[in-house]
Amino acid sequence: MSRFTTRQLTTAAVIAALYAVMAYFASVFGVAYGPVQCRFSEALCVLPFLMPEAVPGLFVGCLIANLLSPYGVLDIVFGSLATLLAAMWTRRCRSRWTAPLPPVICNAVIVGGLIAYYEAGFSAAFPAAFAYNALTVGLGEALACYVLGLLLLKAVEKFRR
Repeated sequence: MSRFTTRQLTTAAVIAALYAVMAYFASVFGVAYGPVQCRFSEALCVLPFLMPEAVPGLFVGCLIANLLSPYGVLDIVFGSLATLLAAMWTRRCRSRWTAPLPPVICNAVIVGGLIAYYEAGFSAAFPAAFAYNALTVGLGEALACYVLGLLLLKAVEKFRR
């Protein structure tokens, strides 16, 4: 287990705050929660590629943002864990072009499943609900991470030089 410097802890806190504020901002437009979502804050999910302190920052920020989720404790727990898993996986990516992939996959599968369960339980309708929600959540996540996230990575890489 690595120890974080004061600067890294501060960076993690700033990332957490940014994630939560950006997610709440997206909720004003109705795109932060639900089957069709594109949280602007998810662009931050590529940051673990460059900085390990982004991992706890993203988890805490997502946890705070999910306190307002209409899916309640399911999203608070599993949605936040999806972000943590994606951040840890992104940290291990070797290319900035693959860095957005873990958040897309984790959110499509976990959050798509969570919303499908919320809508259909484990009834016969679950597979169709899961397919729909995984697709729509995954597409929103791909937009946030591959478009906004890669732009963010490029900007952070320039700034850090």
